[in-house]
Amino acid sequence: MKKGFLTFILLLVGLFLAACGTSNTAQNTSEEQTNSSENQEQTTQTETKKAYSVATDSNFVPFEFQNPDTGEMQGFDIELIQALAKEAGVEIDIETLEFSGLIAGMESGRFDIGIAGITITDERKQKIDFSDPYYDAGLITVVQADNEDISSMDDLSDKKVATRTGSTSYDYLKEKYPDAEVIPFEGIVEAYMELRSGRIDAVVYDSPNAKYYVNEKADGSLKVVGDIVEAQQYGIAFKKGSELTQPFNEALAKFKEDGTYDDIYEKWFGERPFGTEK
Repeated sequence: MKKGFLTFILLLVGLFLAACGTSNTAQNTSEEQTNSSENQEQTTQTETKKAYSVATDSNFVPFEFQNPDTGEMQGFDIELIQALAKEAGVEIDIETLEFSGLIAGMESGRFDIGIAGITITDERKQKIDFSDPYYDAGLITVVQADNEDISSMDDLSDKKVATRTGSTSYDYLKEKYPDAEVIPFEGIVEAYMELRSGRIDAVVYDSPNAKYYVNEKADGSLKVVGDIVEAQQYGIAFKKGSELTQPFNEALAKFKEDGTYDDIYEKWFGERPFGTEK
């Protein structure tokens, strides 16, 4: 009788332990499936987060240029686009190329975004989209410091005048000064070097870059003459119909409102934009 009762008790204990084991196994399996599902979802989200390609110029001081010590790209445009991308919540990869190929690269879809002191024009608007303007510029003339023959663009007829390939300054010179010999260079620094050597008479290019080179790099050998002409505005370029245009415009408007834009501007140009104060 005692034996039978003991056997009965052991049988009940065995059944209870088996039931607990099954319950724990089912719970563990459920937890593993949940964790696996969450990990898979996180992986999918990581895989689908895209880094947008940003095309920029390789040497357009102080907007974009390579730091000779670190090899990193820096400048007003670089810092601005990085801040705007962060505000818009997108990842970007910056790639450099000659300016003459930038618009074509944007139009073909090779790049998602372009920033390189790109002047907003009606012709370019047919190929790409632009952000709201982020910089006001214009064209100006640079000559050798001892040149007394050229005091403005009106003196460029029959002169050798250099500018940059694919730039609005090239189009402007060809249209307004057909008697001048317009010589395009892939890099604007090459044009300034040709001027310093005396092989050309003048350089016509975007005023901020021209003034920077004369003041910081020319060692007193060059000077700026005449007035700024052909008022221009720079814009950030996007592929036609890009979903990025609106969030970047919103970020730019916010930066102009809260002073972030002015701070970046002052860092690279030594002063705050006209009409703003700290």
